[in-house]
Amino acid sequence: MWGYLLVIALTLLLSAGTFKWIAAWCFLILYFSFGAIIGIWMVGHAPDLVQERMIGLGKLESWDKVFFVLAMICFIAWLIVMPLDAVRFQWSHLPLWLQIVGGLILISYFYLSYLIVRENPYLSSAVRIQKERGQTVITTGPYHYVRHPMYASLIPFVFGTSLLLGSWYGIPVGLMLIGLVAVRASKEERLLLKELEGYDTYMAQVRYRFIPYIW
Repeated sequence: MWGYLLVIALTLLLSAGTFKWIAAWCFLILYFSFGAIIGIWMVGHAPDLVQERMIGLGKLESWDKVFFVLAMICFIAWLIVMPLDAVRFQWSHLPLWLQIVGGLILISYFYLSYLIVRENPYLSSAVRIQKERGQTVITTGPYHYVRHPMYASLIPFVFGTSLLLGSWYGIPVGLMLIGLVAVRASKEERLLLKELEGYDTYMAQVRYRFIPYIW
């Protein structure tokens, strides 16, 4: 985990060409702090989920491996574009109040992610049915409103991060990442509908994947 966070920090700061970027340090502090807090919480309250997320990447289907490669390329590109835009070339000029709004949106993303992790003990990093753990359909918490709240939470993450870092260009690049995740969600639903008992009933009750009344 810490290696992953170090890559994010170096990608942002080296692309910016300076370590004196207050907005980036605010983002990194928020991101690192949430990662540490949720990690400690999971170890204490959901150790089975920790294990599942660790072994899940080793159980990816071929198409899901392709998704992860494309998503990682898109994510790194996003992390490079924002500092190039906001700092190195200064294409975007966001007022401070809008950056603060971005920070608040990002904090709301962290809280939403916590609610999702707390509610779903089957939140694997791989698209698979965890029959060995007796997986069931989750219908409570954020899952009462949309079928894929973890994927949907990427929307406030993209917008919040882009605004906090002061980059308009970060939003369209981030939307590409959201589009990839939407494709994965659609493919995952086909598996859930086929192999997870009760998912058809759940789909009839909760009609939207990401955003209520939209999609």
